[in-house]
Amino acid sequence: MKVLTGIISSLTLLSLNVVGLSQVQAQTGGFQFQNVPVSFSGSGCPDEGTIQGVLNGDTLSITFSAFEAKAPRPLTVSASCNLRIGLNVPPGFNVQPINVKYLGFADVPTRGSADLNVKILFQGKEVPTTDNPNQKFNAGFSDVWAKDVGIVLNTINACRNPVSSVFGINSTLIARGTNIPRNQETQIRIDTIDTTIGPVLFQIKFDFNPC
Repeated sequence: MKVLTGIISSLTLLSLNVVGLSQVQAQTGGFQFQNVPVSFSGSGCPDEGTIQGVLNGDTLSITFSAFEAKAPRPLTVSASCNLRIGLNVPPGFNVQPINVKYLGFADVPTRGSADLNVKILFQGKEVPTTDNPNQKFNAGFSDVWAKDVGIVLNTINACRNPVSSVFGINSTLIARGTNIPRNQETQIRIDTIDTTIGPVLFQIKFDFNPC
């Protein structure tokens, strides 16, 4: 199991540069393009240093090489990866995460099944969503799938004072091959959305408004 020890505090996670944001306020009304660190833990995460965040305009892209679970008979395989993003909003801004996008592929043989489980969190608590972030794949499913999940979250109001907060995504893939035919395997994975800046597996969109 690859586990990054501990979860780094919100002040050191994916920090938004105060000077950069002030410059962008006058220019684009969005976030300055920058590479930012991501804190992560879980059995399905890649090696340390291979996950990064790229913040550009109103979108944060999380890049890493692969996230999948494969289960040959008679195994059940689970892979998890939990991300933590620190949002340090300087004075003079309202910022609101509004949706999370991810997609993938599942191939489920006879008598198999697979699950996609995703929790979106803010300040350590699960956030309500307008769309189901999870999905179950029954035997016979072999296709791509896509999720564009709306987030029900109040605006982070930093009009007068800076605000530090933590946004998180907990994701788990489960592939069950207990009773599937021999020489087959159940597969489920999250695939790349965009390759412009690397293999993007999650995209978080923000509504960004100067006060």
